[in-house]
Amino acid sequence: MSLLALTACDGSRSATPPGVTKFTTIDFEHVADYSAKDLPPYFDDTVTSLDHSPAASAIDNRVATLGRVLFYDLRLSTNDRASCAACHQQALGFTDSMRFSNGISTAATTDFHAMRLGNLRYWKPGTTFWDRRAASVEAQASHPFHSLVELGWGGAAGGFDALIAKMRATAYYPELFAWAFGSATITEPRIQQALAVFVRAMVAHSSRWDAGYARVFSSTAPDRALDRDLANFTPQENRGRQLFMTSTGKGGAGCSACHLPPTFALAADARSNGLDAGETRLFKAPSLRNAGLTGPYMHDGRFATLAEVVDFYDHGIQEGPALDARLRQGGRPQRLRLGDADRAALVAFVMTLNDSVLITDPRFSDPFRR
Repeated sequence: MSLLALTACDGSRSATPPGVTKFTTIDFEHVADYSAKDLPPYFDDTVTSLDHSPAASAIDNRVATLGRVLFYDLRLSTNDRASCAACHQQALGFTDSMRFSNGISTAATTDFHAMRLGNLRYWKPGTTFWDRRAASVEAQASHPFHSLVELGWGGAAGGFDALIAKMRATAYYPELFAWAFGSATITEPRIQQALAVFVRAMVAHSSRWDAGYARVFSSTAPDRALDRDLANFTPQENRGRQLFMTSTGKGGAGCSACHLPPTFALAADARSNGLDAGETRLFKAPSLRNAGLTGPYMHDGRFATLAEVVDFYDHGIQEGPALDARLRQGGRPQRLRLGDADRAALVAFVMTLNDSVLITDPRFSDPFRR
């Protein structure tokens, strides 16, 4: 059946082509809604002001649906073995339980630990990767394809020209691109846009913390009521919440100065966290949403557990030119010296940020018929 036969007079696609149906569960007549609607009231202008989404990549349900297919498709690797989802697994908060991920071969691994993707859109600078080397989510989307370790299209493999030739030969990509963009032309910018739209749609806002905070939130309350105990929390979780939200000058751990509620994404002006002495690189970190689902943690996965992460921020931060000023006390790296109970309370609080909705949402699940 031709593309023309499936195109209505207004240019819209009227039925799902057989090739799309054979390989995927995508239904052209019942398209998932990827817009960020029905968000809690505290996802207000204080949050949207941090959104780095370019106007050209506004949420479009068809483009996001194409992005979902691209994200999960093993055929987009040179040997049909790897995909974006292989390293960014939905059930784990779109990260990997391995310290470094495999791509097209188990003989090689990535250089950095796979980042969680929830609330990625709320990092105002818009740069991506731990070391901020990509200027945008769109630019980042190309890197795994060019990597000889991840999807394998670098060097002699032929790059995007070879990838696109492989995609054109499938029964579903020409149809999907025509449906999403109005023509069957497959290009690197279109691939970038579709993946970026899909990933930016991953907004986490349905944790136990959200359920409790929604009951006390007030935009006019001091500190937006972040200092209030939550009725659905245990005493330990509320102690952890208090430490997280309270500055070090007032007896807290000051975590929220860098990991901004309600998205728990990193502050735009954050620098490095002192993992190594003498560090000159500026790092970024993912949102803490779903951080409790699995380790390891940090750009190199050096910490296996959240308890180790808390221990580091308590007494392990190292001096260096790139160290964030919020991690200093008296001109030196901070030493909180929290007791065992308070460190355990911080871990308990971070666990309340796990979002069971995002990790089970069918809109972000594998669309392929395996």
